[in-house]
Amino acid sequence: MWFMELAGPKPRAEAVDGAIQGFPGSSGSHTGPVRVIRDASEFGRLRPGDVLVCPITSPAWSVLLSQAGAVVTDGGGVLSHAAVIAREYGIPAVMATGDATRRLADGQVVVVDGTAGVVRLAGSEV
Repeated sequence: MWFMELAGPKPRAEAVDGAIQGFPGSSGSHTGPVRVIRDASEFGRLRPGDVLVCPITSPAWSVLLSQAGAVVTDGGGVLSHAAVIAREYGIPAVMATGDATRRLADGQVVVVDGTAGVVRLAGSEV
């Protein structure tokens, strides 16, 4: 699994308008509050409809993906666990942002565009 992450796509450059750019993982759009979850000890903080922002997921994270309105990850790619499960649940996903867990904070309202692979603060759409 670690080899797939190392061999996977590298993060894209920051979008011109300040949006967080990644790779499309699952199509669709969702607007909701950010919840940064870094490890299993924080799973209880996610509320239904929150935008799950995390470093990467594994099968243990599936319970969160069933509640999330969208998922944004620092790593991964189109075949990563988060992308596959997001497609199964029909929620938008943006993968391989590189630093979403550092740039986003709990409670910020964002628009996740899983089709374009972009995350923007709500109200900053161009």
